Formats: sequence, C-alpha cells, structure tokens
Amino acid sequence: MKVLFILSLWIHLALGSVPEDNYLIDCGSRTNNTAGSRNFSADNPHSYILSTSQTVLADTNSTSPLSSSYDPSLFLTARIFNSFSQYKFPIREKGWHFVRLYFFPFVFENYNLSRAEFSVSVQNVTLLRNFRIESGVTVKEYSFNVSSNQIVLTFSPNSGSFAFINALEITSIPSEVIPAGANSIDTPARVYLDFHNRALETVARVNMGNMTVLPQNDSLWRLWVSDDASRKQDKVKFVNEPEAVSYKPGGPTENIAPVSVYGTATTADPEPELSYNANLTWLFQGLNLGSLTTLGAPYFFDVVASPTDQGDMAVRLAPSDAGQYPTVILNGLEIMKLSNSKESLDASDAEFRSSGKRSRKKTVIIIGLASGIFLVAAVLVALALLLICGKRRKLTVVRHSNEEDQFRPNRAEEKDHEAGFAMISSSKIGYRFPFGVIEEATDKFSESLVIGVGGFGKVYKGVLRDGTTLAVKRGSGKSNQGLQEFRTEIEMLSQFRHRHLVSLIGYCDELDEMIIIYEFMENGTVKNHLYGSDFPVLSYRQRLEICIGSAKGLHYLHTGTAKAIIHRDVKSANILLDENFMAKVADFGLSKTGPDLNETHVSTAIKGSFGYLDPEYLIRQQLTEKSDVYSFGVVMLEVLSGRPVIDPSRPREEVNLVEWAKKWQMKGKLHEIVDPRIAGQMKDESLIKFVEIAAKCLAGSGADRPSMGDVLWNLEFALQLEGKDVKPSQSEGFLSGINRSEISVSTPEFSMRSMGDLAGVSMSKVFARMVKEEMR
Repeated sequence: MKVLFILSLWIHLALGSVPEDNYLIDCGSRTNNTAGSRNFSADNPHSYILSTSQTVLADTNSTSPLSSSYDPSLFLTARIFNSFSQYKFPIREKGWHFVRLYFFPFVFENYNLSRAEFSVSVQNVTLLRNFRIESGVTVKEYSFNVSSNQIVLTFSPNSGSFAFINALEITSIPSEVIPAGANSIDTPARVYLDFHNRALETVARVNMGNMTVLPQNDSLWRLWVSDDASRKQDKVKFVNEPEAVSYKPGGPTENIAPVSVYGTATTADPEPELSYNANLTWLFQGLNLGSLTTLGAPYFFDVVASPTDQGDMAVRLAPSDAGQYPTVILNGLEIMKLSNSKESLDASDAEFRSSGKRSRKKTVIIIGLASGIFLVAAVLVALALLLICGKRRKLTVVRHSNEEDQFRPNRAEEKDHEAGFAMISSSKIGYRFPFGVIEEATDKFSESLVIGVGGFGKVYKGVLRDGTTLAVKRGSGKSNQGLQEFRTEIEMLSQFRHRHLVSLIGYCDELDEMIIIYEFMENGTVKNHLYGSDFPVLSYRQRLEICIGSAKGLHYLHTGTAKAIIHRDVKSANILLDENFMAKVADFGLSKTGPDLNETHVSTAIKGSFGYLDPEYLIRQQLTEKSDVYSFGVVMLEVLSGRPVIDPSRPREEVNLVEWAKKWQMKGKLHEIVDPRIAGQMKDESLIKFVEIAAKCLAGSGADRPSMGDVLWNLEFALQLEGKDVKPSQSEGFLSGINRSEISVSTPEFSMRSMGDLAGVSMSKVFARMVKEEMR
C-alpha cells in the first residue's frame, strides 16, 4: 500500500543533509561509487553485517543503455548468493525507512542472472517470492516502520538456483511523509486502517503535467514518471507554474511533494463551454474540496481502496456538484500496496475476496497492479494556476559544489603556491595581485569600506597608492560559492571587452584567498537606487537607459563570443552604475557556456537567485539564453516599480512582484505598476512598450520569450517614444490592447549601432603601468 507524499528531508539531500540512517551499497563492487551526488559504498561489510555461506562478486562490461532514470553505474556489479543470506543493518533512528532494491540481470562467468529465482524479505515481511527478472532494470521500493534496533534483509534462493542484487538503499524517512493511516473508500463506513504495523510497496508514482521528475531532482531520490502512459483523455491542459507554489505554515511541506510536482499539473480542458462537464480520468467521486479556497496552497488526500479482480485501479477527477471550481486539477499521484495479514507484499500471497461482496463504483486511471489492497494517496492540489491569485514563493534548489578540490593545489604543488606561484596560471587571466597590496588598499579589509555583500562574500572599496580606486570582492570561507565559481568569474571576465560589462583588473589567490579585483563603480548597484537606501530617485529616463545598457551587456554575452555565455544570475544587485549612471552587468561566478549549435539547451544543476529564476529552468534543469531573458524581465518590473521582487512586509496579494504586476497589466492599469516617485514622468506609449516587452520576457515557455536582441531593440524604441508626441487617442488604444501587442523584431540597423560598445574598452594598457608600480 502506499501514500503519496514525497520529497525528503526538509533540507534537501542535495544540500548536504543526510538521513540518520543512510546505507547506500553498490553490491558486488570492490570500490566506492559516486552515483549522481550520492556515494554508494563498496560491498565490504563494516557498518553492517553480511551473514552468508557462499557469495560471488560479479561485474559486467556491458555498455548497452540500462536506464534513462537511474545511474547506470549501479547496475554494473552484483553480489550473487548461492544460499540463504542476510544483510543486517544497525538502526539509530526508529520509525519509517525506505528499502530500495536494484536489479539488472547480466551474464558473469557461469552465472546467467536472468535465470536466478529467489525470494526476498525484510524483517518478517515477504517482499518478493519466486522472483525472476529476465531483462532490463527493475527497482523495487518499500517502506517499513522499524521498531527494533536493526533491519534484516534476507535473500533465499530457490532450490537449485541462486539470488542476486545490484545495489540497495536503506534510509530514514521524515516523519510527515508516511501517514498514520487512512480511511477505506470501499466500505460505507469508511473504515480507518492503521499503517503502524504494515509494510508498503510503491506501485506507482506519477507526476501529472506530462513531465518525468528524475530521482536526482527529488530530495528522497524518488522517481515520478510522466502521466502520459496512464492518462485516458486527450482533451487536457498541461500546466507548468512552479512560481505559483506557496507552502503554507502548518500545511504540506516539500517533504510531501517537491515544487517540480506541485508546480506541474494536468487539468481538464479550460474552455468555458466544457469546463463544468470536463472530467479527468483520475478523480475520486465525492471528494469534497469545498473548504480549499486558497489557490497556490499544496493539498493532499489519502484513502484506501481495492483494485478490481483484474488488478486494475482507476482514479477519476470531476468538478463538484456545487460548481465552485468549474474545472479539476491533479498534480501528482502515488499508489502503494499494503502488506496483508500474511505479512506479505508479493502477489502470490494476495488475499482475494468474493466478487459478490465487492462493489466497485470509482474508476478511471487504469494502472496494472498486483492483486491486493492499495492505498491511493493523491496529491490533489488547488495549485494557483492564475498568477494573480495568492502569495507565491519561488523555490530554488541550491547545491553545494563538490568540485572545489580539483582546483586546489595538491601536496606537491603547495610549496610552489606558498612561494608565490598562482593556482590560476593562465597568462590570459589578468594580473595576479600580492595579498599584501590588496590588504593595504582595503585598510586590512576594514568593515567601513564594505560596499556590498553577496553570496560569494563581501565587496570592499580599495585605493592603491597612486590613488586608483578598485572594487575588491573577497570570497568568504562560509560561502556557498567556492573555488569553482571564483575561477569561473575570473575566466569569464577575462574574455569580455564590452562597455556594459564590468572589467576585470586582477585577482589574488595567495594563502587560499579568493579575491577578484575589478573596476570601481561609483554609484553602486541598481538595487540600492530603487529601494532600501537614501540615494536620489532615478528618473524614468534614467531607468530606461539602465535597462538598455544592461540589455546590451547581456546581448553581447549571448551573441558576442564563439559560444554563447549564459549569465544565470541576472538581478538588480548584479547591475552596477558608474559615475555617469551607465549600467554594467557584473558577477559572473555562476555563468555557463551555452549549448552547441546542434543542441537546444545545457542540462545543469539549478543555480541563481530567489525570485529571478526561470521557472522552466527550475523544473527541467535545462538552461538556455532565454533563462537570462526571464530574469531580465523581472529586473525590468523591479526597475519600473521600485519594489523588491519578493516583499513579505506587503499584503499577501502584493508580496510577489511579478504576480502583482501581471494583475495590473491584465486590467490595463499600467500606471499602478509605476514607482509613485516617478509617476507622470513617462509617456503612455513608452510605458506600454516597456511593460509589453517585460511581459514577453516573463512568458512561461522559453520558446515564447524574445531574444535579448529583440528586448534591446524594443527598449530603444521605448526611449525614442519618450521624445515623440503621440495623440491621446492612440495612447488609450494602446493601454486597452497591450496584452495583444506583438513584439518588434530586431534589425541589422541595431546590430551596427551596437558595435560602438566594443570600442576602446580594453583594460590591459590602462592598468599595466599602475599595477607594475604597485608591485615593486
């Protein structure tokens, strides 16, 4: 039986949080194996006990595709058991635990694993009886409520045969993931079944929204398969709105289901004439969601049901008779098998009831299952599909880099490093400053000279002996951004020569320091000029020119080098202003080279800043230049409104800037979005064009967003509109039709004008003499 809650540890495993009990074993392997971001130990019992009379460690050199969902390295070795054998794992934390078993048959010497026949049990519960797998990858997942001090996993080969296992996991489960019990919908009285002494087998875990969520994107490493194979209707709508998810205090958490599940959904056809009669082929008839009135709030419901005599189970969603919600929506579904009175989860031990005593009224999603009793735990979420409703919170997954060590000097290199030789030795990287020079320039990193604080560390104002002012960014030992980001930023900055990109002067890596020195920007960040400081108010024209300048910088990143550069952290805090308020894009520590010509995206871990992340990138982990475009759209709204992207101090409906702005845009009241301090400074035509392009940037699908070249062209057009007189009638027409306006396309004329930004910006000669004098 099963329950549908997913996602582990409130703090993701990817962030380094480890369950109290966490056994990951690459069975048959003589060495440790890294699968994704997890380390599977060699099959050499030390923290656990293996009781067996005879086993064989097997391996295969097969290069054939094993599985698109699981790490192939887990299936290249196996432990073979020729007799009754047991693994015994000491348990430190009593309660619910996952047991996952990985199987893949291959031929090793005289053993053909596809001919193995055996049974498997945990504690006294039979998991598999007379089990045989002839080909392909099979992963079995079970859940047990452990009350003893150990878990005993037993393999029993059939007479004349043997058993095998490729890999196994035993991990603790957060307490809120498995419910204490649930009501059965098979009886009029809806009898309550207690799960405390039952075992569960995962039979199906489905993510609605036509998208598979891979184990590495789930903090409990669970696989959510797409609902494409089990969906019985064609007239449905797929929704992908991760930013709409808002976990409410006291309600479901990410442990129940991740944003990638709650943020995608299958919903009935939204056409008005169909919506009240549109059923999804999943829905429990009679479920009352009438009390669920908050859109965007995750919700789940657990019930116990029995399959048909043929082993099928159907789930149907339909609108309530009350008609409060005209359409239906389902985000995710899990089906788990519940162990029976024989303490077995195997189909051969199923207990069948007389068909005459059984009434089946509720059906629709057909899933092939072993006969038995099933718990259907459906994540029935009234997800906020309308961006104008409810408080939203963009959720990000931040992963600590494990790559730092490869860039640090080894023991053989340490002496050279201490003697003054650089970790980063390329002559193209820029000037390597002695630490003493930087320490002197910043008055030993005085707190009074701090001009900014970011994820990497603090930024100081520094002054060299000749009076040259510098910006000095010093990495913090507590920073989530490590040596890899340090190296990336230096390498990226060394490639660029553009008026609207911050210029690198040098770096310092002595004594394990991570310091980047770049040109000092007199007027600080755009963010500081919009809110939270006493800086003079920027006019509308200044704000428009700032957007144009930063768009030029991003356009150059995307198109000005042999391979596109994706910034990945576009935000107002990373756009700096010089003494003339000219904008320059900064902070390239998270930047990534774009896809090759024959590819559409780069698959990579999610990194960026809360509130600015592209929802498509967040869900699919597929990075493109359009991810920068989305973030830039958020910056445009921030610049226009003078408000933070997320502001918890505001009323609920105003917390999320993007949703709040879209609400006013849909109503045609664009002036409500404008910072009151600059109200009346702009012409309606310019404002319309500005909001229009921002809205295009924020399209849910990257394919629907403009390129940065198109964004730049339209921003320059908005600036031109500021210099023209347009008749009021035209203005009113634009205001009422902004959401139907089309974006203008870029022209060759634009690209010719942009070439001027590349002239005369090389810093090499400018700083050569100054640096040499300082280093004497």
